[in-house]
Amino acid sequence: MQEPQASRIALTWNGEPGRQEELTHGMLLDQAVRAAAALSRLGVRAGDRVAVHLPLVPESVIATLACGRLDAIRTTLPVSLTVPELVARTQESSARVLITADAAFWDGAVRPVKALLDHALARGAASGGVPDRKVLVVNRCSRPVSWKPGRDQWWHEALGMPTVPC
Repeated sequence: MQEPQASRIALTWNGEPGRQEELTHGMLLDQAVRAAAALSRLGVRAGDRVAVHLPLVPESVIATLACGRLDAIRTTLPVSLTVPELVARTQESSARVLITADAAFWDGAVRPVKALLDHALARGAASGGVPDRKVLVVNRCSRPVSWKPGRDQWWHEALGMPTVPC
């Protein structure tokens, strides 16, 4: 990427509570490459599905770009879905890798995004859902979350980046 382009703002995100982030083209490219490498290490190949269960945050855009770099299929699991809806959507997607957040700000309150996905995955597994899923967890709100060793991994660790406190 040409240096002048790399330093230009590519993405401005305004979130709750009054939080703002800006990513340059260079930063966005770097994180997309890192995310694609992380997904590849988790076994994602061309044509595979990656389910993204994130609020509207920069990592959602980065995940989309990473999937594009791998020619993987990005499927969206809106954070507004209920657990039964998440069970159905995760089973339909057949995604072996899911990307979620610890929590999300939603109309001034904190929504436990990962906890909802955990419940959906447990229900899905009990009814013969896709085994051996991997879950990348974006630390958006620094909330405590349940953790399943071998399945769950922090996004920032997978990308080899420091965490950004909420």
